Amino acid sequence: MPESVEVLISVVRVPPSSIITAVQQQDYSASVWLRRRDKLEHSQQKCIVIFALVCCFAVLVALIFSAVDIWGEDEDGITEENCSKDCRVVLVENIPEDISFLNNSTSHLPLSIGLYNLLNQAIRVVEIVSPQWLLNSSDNESSFQPGRALLSSLQGLKARGIQLKISSGIANSTELSKLNAEVHYINMAALTKGNLHSSFWVVDRKHFYIGSASMDWRSLATRKELGVLVYNCSCLALDLHKVFSLYWGLQYKDFIPSFWSKRLFAVSNRDTPLNLTINGTKALAYVSSSPDVFIPKHRSSDLEAIARVIQDANHFIYISITDYLPLMGRNTSRYWSRIDSLIREALILRNVRVRLLISCSEKTHPLTFNFVWSLRSLCMEQANCSLEAKFFNPRGQRDVSLEGINHNRFMVTDRAIYLGNLDWEGEEFTFNAGAGLVISKLEDIDDRNFTVVEQLQAAFERDWFSQYTIPLQANKFLVCNKHQIKPIVLLKPSQLHDGPLPIRKGQHNKGSTLPRNHHKVAGQTPDETRHRNDRLSKLTRQGTASGLVPVMDNYQERGQMKMSRFDQKQVEIKGNADNPMELPGQSAESSGGREIANGFV
Repeated sequence: MPESVEVLISVVRVPPSSIITAVQQQDYSASVWLRRRDKLEHSQQKCIVIFALVCCFAVLVALIFSAVDIWGEDEDGITEENCSKDCRVVLVENIPEDISFLNNSTSHLPLSIGLYNLLNQAIRVVEIVSPQWLLNSSDNESSFQPGRALLSSLQGLKARGIQLKISSGIANSTELSKLNAEVHYINMAALTKGNLHSSFWVVDRKHFYIGSASMDWRSLATRKELGVLVYNCSCLALDLHKVFSLYWGLQYKDFIPSFWSKRLFAVSNRDTPLNLTINGTKALAYVSSSPDVFIPKHRSSDLEAIARVIQDANHFIYISITDYLPLMGRNTSRYWSRIDSLIREALILRNVRVRLLISCSEKTHPLTFNFVWSLRSLCMEQANCSLEAKFFNPRGQRDVSLEGINHNRFMVTDRAIYLGNLDWEGEEFTFNAGAGLVISKLEDIDDRNFTVVEQLQAAFERDWFSQYTIPLQANKFLVCNKHQIKPIVLLKPSQLHDGPLPIRKGQHNKGSTLPRNHHKVAGQTPDETRHRNDRLSKLTRQGTASGLVPVMDNYQERGQMKMSRFDQKQVEIKGNADNPMELPGQSAESSGGREIANGFV
């Protein structure tokens, strides 16, 4: 029988069921293998995803804590639970030698002596933030050198075994390199396009200083400065130390972290202030800072602190500030209303008395007077509205440089005080770094002790009623900036109108005329009126010589003076030799009266 026939017969003899079973078994094995392969691939995908997530989390954690690396830092065992709350606060001032107040007026511990006392309290570490480092100046060769003496004391800390740590916005400082200190540089230009204006000390996380003075010989000699020393108050000092730690961790960083370390979270803020005993009196206190991008969790910004102090005032708000300019930048025209609107609300809606004491210096912007006049215009013919403004100029007209100005930056109300490091301008709070301190009295406590709030109020009133203040008056033009009074633009008769005068582009850089009240000054004598008319005649002669002839068209009744222009020349006002603070020919009955009455700037 052929072989092929035998194979066919053997195949035929196998039962069909066996063949089917064998095929099914093979299919089952294949399906099992496919399922196992799918499970294996799925498990591998899971592992890859989990591994990727773990890596991402690790990278995120590394980024967070590399941005502010303060892990392992010794906090000296001070925590929010065991910190000291029984504090002593001392006001310190620097009063230049050529400024003298009455013998019975308020006086405080000199700033230089207070800083020496603070250094004497140091045991382990002194932490300093200052916008300037210029203690050793060759420009001041007087016998008493407080700046050089303080610099020598700081240099001597290393011999006492005390660590000196400095956060600075100044790179390559020769003076800092001689201090035997550990210095961390903050590149504020890269971080916020601003500057480091914070000014405070923290000693052993138990004592601290905060105020307007920087590490500049002028702050200890020729500038009028004010601040506070706080002793044995580790709760509040720990909070300010956290602000220092934030600066310390930003060394050479060119970015701001999205998340801050928990060690930088604030101990207190405006909603949950610290309950302290200050000089034997119950009080509330907290630390604030700026700008907003430098604020970790639970920290109140300086603007939030200022807003709360103004809103809580019931009777008065006294403000002593170097510069007041509610604009975003000195060369821009964008109105910045954060503080200005709060003052307006306090004046109109709550009838709180407001006093503004502003420094008169080379830095004073001409538009400052316009904005202050705008605030004053709100209270015209309002019985319960009071806004007063004065300008502090300790040098008279001999020197209005920044070296001799009133450098104070504080606010006091019937309820609280606020001390800060920044001028009250929009650009300051938006871009620059600063710190502030708020101390409030408790409403239900009636102590006979002379509280810190009352001490600062007395200091403000001493300055306010001193011989160095110049009130803002309707018929006087303050000369703070020697570049302020430039040729005044005189309009053609066709350009005169009853509305506010147009502000020409760039006019605020060259000088701006002050809005004037159309009412006569109370108590003005006939001699003063005659003297004013003489000045007006002098201005007329000057205008004639320059091709400008004043045409008087019953200005007593109409409250305006017209000028006829024969050419495009301008009149330059030189000022009066008898009273350099007064603008010749500027009558209280001038056309600016309607601007103030209508609330225009």
